[in-house]
Amino acid sequence: MTPQQDRIEHLLREGVHNKVYPGAVWAIGDADGTQLSGACGLLDPTNPDHPMRLDTIFDVASLTKVLAVWSVIGALWEEQRLHLHAPLSNLMPDLAGHQLGGVTAHQLLTHTAGVPLRANLKNLYGTDPHRIREGVLKEALHRPPGEAVEYTDRAALILGFLAEHLTDTPLDQLAQSRIWHPLGMTTTQFGPLPASLMARCAPTEYDEETDRHLKGIAHDFSARLLGGVCGIAGVFSTLVDLSLFLRHLLHPSRSGLCFSTAWAQESLQVQTGALEPARGLFWHPAPSTTPEEGIYVHYGFTGTGMWISCKQNRWSILLTNKLYYARDRQPLTDIRNSFRSLAFA
Repeated sequence: MTPQQDRIEHLLREGVHNKVYPGAVWAIGDADGTQLSGACGLLDPTNPDHPMRLDTIFDVASLTKVLAVWSVIGALWEEQRLHLHAPLSNLMPDLAGHQLGGVTAHQLLTHTAGVPLRANLKNLYGTDPHRIREGVLKEALHRPPGEAVEYTDRAALILGFLAEHLTDTPLDQLAQSRIWHPLGMTTTQFGPLPASLMARCAPTEYDEETDRHLKGIAHDFSARLLGGVCGIAGVFSTLVDLSLFLRHLLHPSRSGLCFSTAWAQESLQVQTGALEPARGLFWHPAPSTTPEEGIYVHYGFTGTGMWISCKQNRWSILLTNKLYYARDRQPLTDIRNSFRSLAFA
């Protein structure tokens, strides 16, 4: 065991001991593959016979935005089927006359589009997927585009609808055929998971309706409302699959089927000018780092995270089911920041 690995495992075991999460898996690698990896804790704290393993399946929550939406949008951008700075009404004619029609894909990717912030889709638009789509696409803006950086799940939801419109293909099929299958990501999929994979899945938050912790079903309510598939969340994946994805960002092996280095380089740099906080395209500079260091991150609400640096030719992954215990973010935030410091030392 290397000193770096020893310090990481000590850090993550402390998180298990302090009940930040039941268990965690992690890896560090580069364009050639995985250099270090490990697992600690339990899949479910009520079952000591099921340790957390390297092949555990996680509800990766907002990592969906990168694994499905960002990557598919990148493929369409490289095929010149989508121009990032073109008004959406040029791409989706039914948006003509609506405020969203003047927004660009670039503004959605940088969270500067001015679309409404977090909202309960069911309360606003009901439960019919068609009505939800129409409501989201024709809702008035929250503020003028380009005025401020404000994170909102709607950005990914809208971009998912855009990708589906341009290809006439559902988002789950797009991601599977254009990204995950070509990269060999054999387990990654939108939920609900089939029964054959349930035993390997890490449970998340306690659900009062079913009187049990969610397992194999997306924690995100919007994803569940839309049948498990949407741009916001809903994807399940593993450490191995995510490592294949990040390796591809550093050294694309089958760029004709996915996206190339050009899309990663475009995305992993500040695209918001003088606005704060600084953002790339769906990625953002890791906390406690400067944009010049070039370490970018994306987090998932359930307790997942991926970091990548083209400058250092390095990536890292930390997957936990932190939401099993609580929604308090700070304990995991501290562990994430320490893990990133060790991974990119």
